[in-house]
Amino acid sequence: MKTKDYIKVSFPSLSSNEGFARSCVACFAARLDPTLDELSDIKTAVSEAVTNCIVHAYPGEIGTIHMRCRIIDDKTIEVSLRDTGVGIEDVDKAREPLFTTGDPCERAGMGFSIMESFMGKVKVRSKPGKGTTVVMRKTLDGRK
Repeated sequence: MKTKDYIKVSFPSLSSNEGFARSCVACFAARLDPTLDELSDIKTAVSEAVTNCIVHAYPGEIGTIHMRCRIIDDKTIEVSLRDTGVGIEDVDKAREPLFTTGDPCERAGMGFSIMESFMGKVKVRSKPGKGTTVVMRKTLDGRK
């Protein structure tokens, strides 16, 4: 699939930047003329991915989150978030619902499940000590 357009942005892993990432992706996705539900789905998935970086990739410190959005064809958007944090020891286990490396009283362990339910495709690559990349793709029906 050929990229038609893209943006790249990097920002500190501060909780205040979660809303920035959502807005950035929403503005970029708007050119595909998504429905409000589709736009909400994309924003929710991005929120979960950014929150994972903030909470799990850089526990107790501030790191950098790299986000890339690209339009693949007239209906498909791909959002990639990459960190250089602690990485994930067992990606399959981390993708299980209710699994969390954080405090189970504070974290539901549903981040990847939510991303998967709102986006058509989610890929996760990670190396312990090197970081994690989450690539989410959604094909839009758009407004009719």
